[in-house]
Amino acid sequence: MRPHVIPGMVVMIGLLTIAALPVPAQTTSKDVSQKASETGQAIKDYTVEKKDEAVAHAKKVTADLEAKIKELEAQASKQTGEIKAKSQAQIKELRAKRTKASQKVTELSRATKASWEKAKEGFADAYRDLASAYDKAAAEFKK
Repeated sequence: MRPHVIPGMVVMIGLLTIAALPVPAQTTSKDVSQKASETGQAIKDYTVEKKDEAVAHAKKVTADLEAKIKELEAQASKQTGEIKAKSQAQIKELRAKRTKASQKVTELSRATKASWEKAKEGFADAYRDLASAYDKAAAEFKK
């Protein structure tokens, strides 16, 4: 086994262990930030031979964040006035970043051996950008 594959396997085992734990009732933006960082690194550690696993992981974490965005959308729909307008702008930004992350998942699934590294980087960057935007929006909603 190549030496750089072992850290990736350790990260994946850790993520799978975390995924098996019960989910707390309220996920904080700090939790999302931490997961974004871990996800970016985990995706980078996948080799092209593990492409199917990487794509499945990318789809899962994107879907998890999608659920959190929907919670923010529900909160935004209950707001009024200037706060509602600001919230809607943040939701619009989140939707755009979510679309980009979804496109990067598709690129990841279609990547060849030659384009694998670039596809991994693209998804990791898009996911971190989406998670960061979510953190910012979630913090604003709590004010």
